[in-house]
Amino acid sequence: MNIKQEFSKNATSYNSHNIIQSSVIVELLKLIDDKPSTILDIGCGRGGVFENINWKLNKFVGLDFAPGMLDLHPSSSHIELYVKDFNDVDCFDDIRDMNFSRVVSASALQWSKDLDNTFKKIKSLNTPVSLAIFTSNTFKTLYEVAKLPKLLRSKEEVIEIAGKYFELEYKILTYELKFSSIREMFRYMKKSGVGGARNMLNISDMRKIMRDYPYDFLEYEIILLHEKS
Repeated sequence: MNIKQEFSKNATSYNSHNIIQSSVIVELLKLIDDKPSTILDIGCGRGGVFENINWKLNKFVGLDFAPGMLDLHPSSSHIELYVKDFNDVDCFDDIRDMNFSRVVSASALQWSKDLDNTFKKIKSLNTPVSLAIFTSNTFKTLYEVAKLPKLLRSKEEVIEIAGKYFELEYKILTYELKFSSIREMFRYMKKSGVGGARNMLNISDMRKIMRDYPYDFLEYEIILLHEKS
């Protein structure tokens, strides 16, 4: 099962397993004080950003590669949803002529295959951005115990690449999410979409972690990148 299928399969249970992502959305939206009337949400999922916006919107456009997520996104006359993957070269072709007040992305762009190119494409929309990206310090100890290379980019790398295209303010968020057992931790990872969906851990890795993991929590680190309008 590929990652698109994984997100669609788990769409109905996603909200109960995305505690960190929900908190990240709240923190990201706090940075947006200009109350943009038209928003593009890249990796919109089932509507976390839209549901937390507390100002009037004239138009909201959401992109996501998982149809199962979009099926659960709020709908109305001023919402347009598209099944699109920001890793595809033609992702923004259908919306390039739309005018947006701000581009938002919460907890999706860490999965960019080529972040430099993704930022370049976002920059071509000529719109201020507010982005939240998980970094390599997410699940840091877990990957150290399993002796696996880190899955995500470091915050320094994200900042360096973003700085080529945007004039940004940034903020680092860190979280520790506690669990009653290692098994519960793995179930959460599988459903949450941050790490488990990538299936990076084989049976041997998981056994090692269940034996040697020293904590009852997972670590998270997220960088918020915000551009003034």
